[in-house]
Amino acid sequence: MDWTHYRFRSLWALSASPATVYEVLERAEDYPHWWPQVREVARLDDSSGNIRIRSVLPYDLRFTARETRRDPEAGVLEIAMTGDVEGWARWTITVHGDGALARYEQVVDVHKPLLRRLAVPGRPLFRANHRLMMRAGRRGLAGYLEAV
Repeated sequence: MDWTHYRFRSLWALSASPATVYEVLERAEDYPHWWPQVREVARLDDSSGNIRIRSVLPYDLRFTARETRRDPEAGVLEIAMTGDVEGWARWTITVHGDGALARYEQVVDVHKPLLRRLAVPGRPLFRANHRLMMRAGRRGLAGYLEAV
């Protein structure tokens, strides 16, 4: 087993329409307004930017995100990530009852030296840290969508 390889999946049921959720999620530079753990997004050009995140544990992850797919008809937003983590992340937005379901999938390898050194004993904490970040993101997005 590669202790520095992670696969994550989160499902967020939201009360807004899929089109509205997609429009908010495609504006990554606005994530820090509603997702507290996304500390910084600095656009490099129309399809890439530098991102800094920090959840509960005392470390930042920095990576460059490059858009690899933007498909409003299919409800898909996908990026490639390089830096402290390398891999990909994807949002898929679909109809769910009267609202939307946002499915987040991520597959990454960790390159940050501290996290690599702590890979085996820290893995349960790193996974819990990610869950807490995603929970806060869902709450933040739901609140943001209600205010819009």
